[in-house]
Amino acid sequence: MAVVGVDHFETLYRQHADPWCAGSAWYERRKRALLLAALGREHYRHAFEPGCGNGDLTLPLAARCRRVCAVDFAGTALSRCHARLAEQGIKHVDTLPLDLPRAWPPVPHGGFDLIIVSELAYYLDDAALALFLQGVDRCLANDGELVACHFRPDFDDRLQTTDALHAALGSLRGLVPIFKHQESAFALDGWHRQQDG
Repeated sequence: MAVVGVDHFETLYRQHADPWCAGSAWYERRKRALLLAALGREHYRHAFEPGCGNGDLTLPLAARCRRVCAVDFAGTALSRCHARLAEQGIKHVDTLPLDLPRAWPPVPHGGFDLIIVSELAYYLDDAALALFLQGVDRCLANDGELVACHFRPDFDDRLQTTDALHAALGSLRGLVPIFKHQESAFALDGWHRQQDG
């Protein structure tokens, strides 16, 4: 099982305050605004954001959730995310250093009612993606929403195509598509899990 290594991302975050210009580039700000606008509910009980990075999505997500679990395996990025939350006085976000997909956060009773997989899953090889999909399936609540947003053009670190990994996420148990937005640069998909019974 292979994942683009933590050392790679840790080096990027140590060398650059914002390696992908997530906080400054119009492309990133627009994509984030589209993702947030596409969410089906105004408020969520407990969201899970794997690969939170510096927290550019975490902060606005916190405004719509009673609780957020933000995870990253790059300690520098996670420290920045935690510091930004503290500066804003946001105390209902748990920032956890976890090596996904090998380790998973504690799952709230009933599961997460929102999981956002953004700019993350294409760094997983087939075995790691299979493990990641099992984790998402296990963590997503009945009646929960799953959102995926990933860059579409090819790049050196990519281990999965965006279209294939979104198809894999969408094939999880009980998911029904609720929105699909595709551009040459990125794909944004959302699914709702139908309640059992």
